[in-house]
Amino acid sequence: MASRKITITVPEELVESIKERVDARGVSGYIAAAAAHQDAMDRLRELAQRLEEEHGPVTEDEQQAALDRIAAIDDWHDERQSHPDKAA
Repeated sequence: MASRKITITVPEELVESIKERVDARGVSGYIAAAAAHQDAMDRLRELAQRLEEEHGPVTEDEQQAALDRIAAIDDWHDERQSHPDKAA
């Protein structure tokens, strides 16, 4: 992906906090990753809004069913990680 240099204004305390975690060259990458994450969340929120407009709001039962499926996938993944010799 091509990159472009831009100028942004960030609170000094935030810059110092970031610099404590990364070296000077890593600040741009850190901020770029944060911006990419926010962009992904914004796009996901927009998709959710469009789906809700088209299909109605998600019920609590539907939300719980989705969370249960995620938990089952996590459990399956954890089991595979603890027993890597098992076949797929």
